[in-house]
Amino acid sequence: MNIAISNTSEKPIYQQLFEQLSAQILKGELEKGFSLPPIRQAATELRVSIITVKKAWEELERLGLIYTVTGKGCFVADLSPDDMLRKRNEMILKQMVVDASYYKSFGLSIEEVFELMKEIY
Repeated sequence: MNIAISNTSEKPIYQQLFEQLSAQILKGELEKGFSLPPIRQAATELRVSIITVKKAWEELERLGLIYTVTGKGCFVADLSPDDMLRKRNEMILKQMVVDASYYKSFGLSIEEVFELMKEIY
């Protein structure tokens, strides 16, 4: 598990934590059954509040990316490749809706968005 938190980012810290862990899970970097550190330990190591870590873990669990075993901790869920692809696409589409709205507010055409995307990708 490799997490980099930015205190200068516009994104809330729990969101940064959630996005990085979900990406690692969906790319297969964190394998099924991988044990996430306890919330208190993760908060101490990342130098963030327990509430911040708890919120990220809850969001991961809500999406079915992790599960909790009472008294044992949180573990990466056993997802099929199809489930991982479906969950990844759902998350990407959710972000794309937000991004598309932003681009439209500037009056960009889809072609202009693609050209800009090509430059940075």
